[in-house]
Amino acid sequence: MSMTFRVHHRRTIRKGRVFDITVENVTFPNGFNVDLEIIRHPGAAAIVALTEDDQVLMLKQYRHAIGDFLWEIPAGTFEGQEDPLICARRELTEETGFTAARWEHLGAVTPVPGYSDEKIHLFLARELAPAAQCLDQDEVLEVHRLPLMQVTDMIGGGHIQDAKTIAAIYLTLNQLKK
Repeated sequence: MSMTFRVHHRRTIRKGRVFDITVENVTFPNGFNVDLEIIRHPGAAAIVALTEDDQVLMLKQYRHAIGDFLWEIPAGTFEGQEDPLICARRELTEETGFTAARWEHLGAVTPVPGYSDEKIHLFLARELAPAAQCLDQDEVLEVHRLPLMQVTDMIGGGHIQDAKTIAAIYLTLNQLKK
């Protein structure tokens, strides 16, 4: 089956601080034509920071879009065409006040492919050392050290709902089995 999608035109309807919103007129392979709103995102990195005694640096971070605090791993958006590992290193230090000597790329996730091209690169960071935390003005969060098994229990119990965090924790568990 031919999978030819034709984009007839695209226009940016909003250039934002973090991402842009575009409308693309697309014809699907079956002939259906539609305007699709798409969030164009530069990409991001997220980090499972694991201590020597298998504790995870978790953030309890306020997210205005949902009007509540969420349990999450540290993460942040690329600055321009930034390398994912450089972004991960920066965000770990800025948000948690730690650096890591050992880094492993766990993979990447596309959290909302129905309306965004965002890709989040997931990393496992180990051999942590204290550094100077430097939060952005719009970051309201607390850093907690939680045992890895408690974090998995929190996922199972519905206390952690952030998709990148869930994916990264399970990829970490898989990596640690190797």
